[in-house]
Amino acid sequence: MAKCVEPCIADSLCARLAGVIELRAGKAHCTISPDEGGRIASLRVANTQLLVERPLDGSDPDPMSWGCYPMAPWAGRIRHGRFNFRGVEYHLVINLTPHAIHGTVFTRAWHVDLVEDDAVSMSCTFGPTWPLGGFVTQRIELHPDSLVCELTVTATNTEMPAQVGWHPWFVKPHSASLAFANMYARDGEGIPTGTLVTPHDGPWDDCFTQPLEPLELRYRTAATAVAKTAVVDTVVVTISSDCDHWTVYDQPHHATCVEPQSGPPDGFNLEARAAHSTTILGPGEALQRSMHIGWREIAEREPESTPD
Repeated sequence: MAKCVEPCIADSLCARLAGVIELRAGKAHCTISPDEGGRIASLRVANTQLLVERPLDGSDPDPMSWGCYPMAPWAGRIRHGRFNFRGVEYHLVINLTPHAIHGTVFTRAWHVDLVEDDAVSMSCTFGPTWPLGGFVTQRIELHPDSLVCELTVTATNTEMPAQVGWHPWFVKPHSASLAFANMYARDGEGIPTGTLVTPHDGPWDDCFTQPLEPLELRYRTAATAVAKTAVVDTVVVTISSDCDHWTVYDQPHHATCVEPQSGPPDGFNLEARAAHSTTILGPGEALQRSMHIGWREIAEREPESTPD
């Protein structure tokens, strides 16, 4: 937690609404849509698209189900859209019945504060449906071998609980390495109970802690035959973060979501029962976290299959 210096926020002179912003670095290309929740709308490495994009038919997509969007001032679900803070019960908008999910800013238009050749900085207030004020800033940097995102939530005139996170909808990979030491048990409503258990096999819609190895997704891009061996060109994507919680949602046939979060789903309510990772910000204080999506291209050799 750090004291903030007054940033360029939504009503500043340099803020502006924008359409789609394009960033390029080496073989990497991404587009960012400030008007659609400040999300990364696409991320392409060479000819491989890593993120689920807008529908090709031009229809409006479900804002929860594409690209990579920031989650603030909370991440994941808040049970029944209610939480108690400093003796007051607050009610949030229910946007995934019967819960409130993923914060307020993934459906809001963000203001663009700065555009550089390989980076963009944006800001957004939490809007009228969040009762405790505050705002969030976001910086996205594209490099030839990685995408780096940084989120900062700042309280303004009153104390507030805060979480941040990202919800990347990765195109379903050919294979994945997603191993963790712990998983939160869930109740009948799909909400973490606060109890950590040994992870079970997927598919998942679960929150985890302590990755046991680098979190990787693998995408096959081409294959050629060389001396009875298949040489498979593969893009290996690695996701890392200074967040200490990870939600993995790999139930859809077309996508795998690997979501770094600064606390568990329903963290505002779990905090009242046990020691969890919800940060309490005083006026002028800030919570900052980052996410790194890296990639490398490799050639893997596999024996060619022979007919029976």
